[in-house]
Amino acid sequence: MITLDKASARIGAIDVIREISLTVSAGELVAVIGANGAGKTSLLRAISGLLPLTGGDIQYAGQTVRGTPAHDLARRGLVHVPQGRQIVPALSVLDNLCIGAVQAGVGRAEIEARLQREFERFPVLRERQHISGASLSGGEQQMLAVARGLMMGPQVLLLDEPSLGLAPQIVQIILRTLRELADQGLAVLLVEQAAFLALGVADRGVVLRNGAAILEGDAARLRADRSLVEGYLS
Repeated sequence: MITLDKASARIGAIDVIREISLTVSAGELVAVIGANGAGKTSLLRAISGLLPLTGGDIQYAGQTVRGTPAHDLARRGLVHVPQGRQIVPALSVLDNLCIGAVQAGVGRAEIEARLQREFERFPVLRERQHISGASLSGGEQQMLAVARGLMMGPQVLLLDEPSLGLAPQIVQIILRTLRELADQGLAVLLVEQAAFLALGVADRGVVLRNGAAILEGDAARLRADRSLVEGYLS
């Protein structure tokens, strides 16, 4: 679904991603790991159209999307769940969910069907649908952010550090959900600093350092070589 061909981007005078080549297929979960400042967030921003490329290309569903505005990509099914959740705190859980579907141009009947699907996926959101997003716990807000992205009907889901600051049991729920989504045919690109947790649910892992992909392979094999991965994360 997504193919990067020597994609490069910079912020100011700094090259934040450097000639990264990467593919994520339908039904696959790929984990991108690396230390702080490795370029993980910049990679997702480049893929979703928020950060212009300075070199290389990105293809989505077989078509180049370099230079395509972020909102157009989202409407076409390339959905980015950013770090920090970025829900609308003053709106109810229900309204936050509906924002995603409305942005995707979904009709009322389909919105209702998607709502029920997300309430089944995250029952706590059904229970709290009429309270404000600001009233949710951090874990509940992260579930809301993921569900809002899914309300857009993605073909590709990009997630930036969904485990950040969450209790271990909530992290397990989020990661298990992402694995299930990939098993159902979604292409998932997961950026995580919690490397061994991410590799535990991923099909493949990619290690970034200084904006470049320096290691890629089967996630289980990378996870098994703990000293190797920890060396790249330091």
